Amino acid sequence: QVQLVESGGGLVQAGGSLRLSCAASGSIFRVNVMGWYRQAPGKQRELVATMPTGGITNYTDSVKGRFTISRDNAKNTVYLQMNSLKPEDTAVYYCNAGVSGSRPGQYYNYWGQGTQVTVSS
Repeated sequence: QVQLVESGGGLVQAGGSLRLSCAASGSIFRVNVMGWYRQAPGKQRELVATMPTGGITNYTDSVKGRFTISRDNAKNTVYLQMNSLKPEDTAVYYCNAGVSGSRPGQYYNYWGQGTQVTVSS
């Protein structure tokens, strides 16, 4: 089992910044990708940013130029630096990790518990 523990959410005024962190622990053979998703009230969960191990980062268009995803592979931790926040960024942010098992073909997808980000206008 793998656990994802998030931190860093909160309330901020429009134009402000927050930094989210997510640490993965447990039976990790290899982390293939880590990323962030978000879900606003009444909306579907959407991708914010992903960062494959050794791959190219991917951002949803609405956060490009404002958010930056990064990883510390030694600590199995992913970060999301959010700048120039807007009220429409308000959502529960979820950490996600795609992890390979020790046997070929084993792949597991894990989610964090979510952290609330609220941006006031």
